[in-house]
Amino acid sequence: MTANPEMAREAARTILREFGLKGTPVPIERIIKARNVVLQYAPLEDDLSGMAFIKDGIGIIGVNALHHPNRQRFTAAHELGHHVLHAAAIQKAVHVDKGFRVLLRDDVSSQGIDPLEIEANAFASELLMPRELLASALDASGLEMEDEAGIEVLAKKFRVSASAMRFRLAGNF
Repeated sequence: MTANPEMAREAARTILREFGLKGTPVPIERIIKARNVVLQYAPLEDDLSGMAFIKDGIGIIGVNALHHPNRQRFTAAHELGHHVLHAAAIQKAVHVDKGFRVLLRDDVSSQGIDPLEIEANAFASELLMPRELLASALDASGLEMEDEAGIEVLAKKFRVSASAMRFRLAGNF
């Protein structure tokens, strides 16, 4: 399977349109609830960010309660991406995300090149940092994409980590 990040971003844009969202921060918990997916927070191993699974026909997202709230938001959006984009894969097993970009506990996924992970990251990135809102924020603020202080300002506005914002601005999500 080859990753299709543009399809994942379009799925996120569809959700943003459905909710009529035009501001920041994007209410990820409300979106998850409206999609009839249960969101649960629990203390997990530090290298475990989250998981997506289905139990008794109900979609469930588990997020590491010990991580920073902004990282939790990205993890929740990433796991929602798995529910939206990869329902068939979730039906077959519990998908556990170790670290920031790992879906399965294997050598390929630990390299961050697994197609499902690439798509879930693209989905989460577009959902929490929509291209149009990000472009407007950059234009309005006059911030430079390479300016570390500017990245922190944008990350705070969108309630994501500075790391996630850096990846987004670099075009890696």
